[in-house]
Amino acid sequence: MAKYYRLIAENRKAYFDYHILETFRAGLALTGAEVKSIRLGRANLHDSFGRVEGGEVFLYNMHISPYDKSRVSSAEATRRRKLLLTGSELKKIIGKASEKGLTLVPTKLYFMGDWAKVDLALAKAKKKYEKREVIREREINREVEKILKGKK
Repeated sequence: MAKYYRLIAENRKAYFDYHILETFRAGLALTGAEVKSIRLGRANLHDSFGRVEGGEVFLYNMHISPYDKSRVSSAEATRRRKLLLTGSELKKIIGKASEKGLTLVPTKLYFMGDWAKVDLALAKAKKKYEKREVIREREINREVEKILKGKK
């Protein structure tokens, strides 16, 4: 089995909006046309989230554009998609996701070999003041880098 992976989409805003506590790699149950569309890079993780329903985990609002050359009329672009996890991972996610304040957020969509995978993070939302702190620290670091670069 191939160990390489090709990144298709990344949810960088998730790292700004949430404290990432733990990540899980999950497969996706997709149609053939959806896989072809993802291979073309026509997928978006913006505003998507995971939810536990009936002992299974589903991904909502992940947008996959319809594949142009498909003969079959494609399903809804933002339909819910089942995530494929091992039994132990599923139990762990179900137990932790039920805790108050924790959310399932997809961070990356990629191909590992021939299989479409998504990294699902167990995350806790940041407060507004925490986000401001991150921005302030980033600006301070930029200023320091400018000063140090100018002295050389």
